[in-house]
Amino acid sequence: MSLVIRFSPASLTAEQYDEVVRRLTEAGVFPADGLDYELCFGSEGNLKVSQVWDSHEQLEAFGERLRPILAEVGINPGEPEVLEVHNIIRR
Repeated sequence: MSLVIRFSPASLTAEQYDEVVRRLTEAGVFPADGLDYELCFGSEGNLKVSQVWDSHEQLEAFGERLRPILAEVGINPGEPEVLEVHNIIRR
């Protein structure tokens, strides 16, 4: 079953977000297996990130690679909201 993960860190900037994406991409782990898509949205200094994952196991495997990078960049992601997907409709 697919999952939606919503991160609402206290003060995420575009520079921080872009740095994390760059590091993950350079490490060859992004986009990750099982990540259907990711959205980064909001205002500068108050960005949020939502992801849709194929499974909890794939999310956890990616989280092991993500957490150290977030710490290095100075991002405290807080406790993400994890929701099971009931339905996905695409155009």
